[in-house]
Amino acid sequence: MKAKKILGLLTALALVVVVFMASSTGAIAQDKKLRIGFQKSSTLLILLKGQGTLEKALAPQGVTVEWNEFTSGLPMVEALNVGALDLSADVADTVPLFAQSAGTEFTYFLQEKPSPTAEGIVVPKDSPVKTTADLKGKKLAVAKASGAHYLTVVALTKAGLTFGQDVEVSYLQPADARTAFESGAIDAWTTWDPFLANVEISSGARKIDDGASTVRVHRVYINDKIEGTSLNKHTLKAAAGEA
Repeated sequence: MKAKKILGLLTALALVVVVFMASSTGAIAQDKKLRIGFQKSSTLLILLKGQGTLEKALAPQGVTVEWNEFTSGLPMVEALNVGALDLSADVADTVPLFAQSAGTEFTYFLQEKPSPTAEGIVVPKDSPVKTTADLKGKKLAVAKASGAHYLTVVALTKAGLTFGQDVEVSYLQPADARTAFESGAIDAWTTWDPFLANVEISSGARKIDDGASTVRVHRVYINDKIEGTSLNKHTLKAAAGEA
């Protein structure tokens, strides 16, 4: 993504938040605090945080920003659902579907272009596993209800395998999955950047499948029913140069 596009998206998100804060009659406006959830893969939000873009944009209204880091998308969406967050950073587009299937309502206000190689299935460098089909009878770890979870289901199906039957699946968050992967407790791990790139570089893990050959997962930004969503969408597009 070009630097100009990144800056446009950063500005767009700041404008969306400003519009929301100005029109909201909820608890956020009363508390004068905007609670944002993000994860290590939240590149745009991490840039926002580092540059203080939102803090500067909201300072005239007396609004402060609280940043909360999560291990993956599902815990972040759950926090949003129970009112512990006001805005959620990027999560794979499949993540909110698990919550929405239970009746939870969200507003989507930004979507990134897909990065199909940013998620993948890796095995140790000396593993005999060469393809996804070779995972039959093996143990695999993945974060539950994540984009990686969906990628795993699609990849295994494409290889003629059944998730949870032909392959033993353990639901683990990235830190625990990394430990299990390096100790040999599991044979494969489906994860995303920066965890994916890190394990490839540090341990020589081999990627045997990714979104380029299975599914194009988009990363979306959501919140709990922002007022004036249509206006925010147009404002965001204009600021990002997408209109």
